[in-house]
Amino acid sequence: MSIDRVAVTGGNGKIGEAILREFADAGYGTVALSRGKRREEAADSYRTTDLLDAGETYGSLAASDADAVVHMGTIPSPVRHPEHVTFESNAMSAYHVLEAAAELGLAAVVLPSSINVMGADYQDAPTDVRYLPVDEEHPLTPRDPYALGKHTTEVLGDGFGRRPDAPRVASLRYPWVPSGDQIRERFVGTDRSLDAVRDSGRSTLFSYLHVADAAAIARRAVEADFAGHEAFWAVAADTNVDAPSERVAAECYPDAEIRGSLDGHESLISTAKAREVLGWEPEHSWRDY
Repeated sequence: MSIDRVAVTGGNGKIGEAILREFADAGYGTVALSRGKRREEAADSYRTTDLLDAGETYGSLAASDADAVVHMGTIPSPVRHPEHVTFESNAMSAYHVLEAAAELGLAAVVLPSSINVMGADYQDAPTDVRYLPVDEEHPLTPRDPYALGKHTTEVLGDGFGRRPDAPRVASLRYPWVPSGDQIRERFVGTDRSLDAVRDSGRSTLFSYLHVADAAAIARRAVEADFAGHEAFWAVAADTNVDAPSERVAAECYPDAEIRGSLDGHESLISTAKAREVLGWEPEHSWRDY
């Protein structure tokens, strides 16, 4: 099935709008699905949609005449919402999008997973890192509502991916995704020594991803040729700390087995699968600013 038109949920958000522009620049027709009034100017059309309503989700996707959907319309963090609301946003919106996409015969679905499938920022226990670099086979040990919601999203992708004639489904494990201005504000000209960022960076393996790279991998995931459901790490090629990665690994994850190279400031998370299956590699580094 050829893909000519792509729907993006959460098109009013930073990542969603960047993804809309990525597809538009590549010649695709686009439609944004989001709650509330339209705030983006990238999509060809816009449909106000409550993604926690199965009927609205199905109706908007059907009316959009899309061939694929990139689902970004979830609560981006759990800090401003009750726990059950956070979990529902991740789990049920993904179910509704997958169900509608399967019934409508869409070719591809991209789901918003996260580094939080490992636990990461919002739980009371340290992130359980068994080996480095972390890859898609690394055990997942989520326990807080946000992380559990992201994990559930991937399990839903597995389930729908097993169905006959199902769309191919990609889960993208994003870290924090800053714009260029946010990179300048957070990283450039600030103390990025290991002593300064150890406590804030350990839980997320000192990862990040420029929003342009986040949009590019979403397009590659729609275009790729694979079957069923696959999860992909989507992180920058380097860490967000000045210290060499070997030192970061030794001091912050002393019990982790080292299974691959950690040269220079190389990321502690491998994106080899995304390179091999999707043909994607991150192009932006905070060190270039």
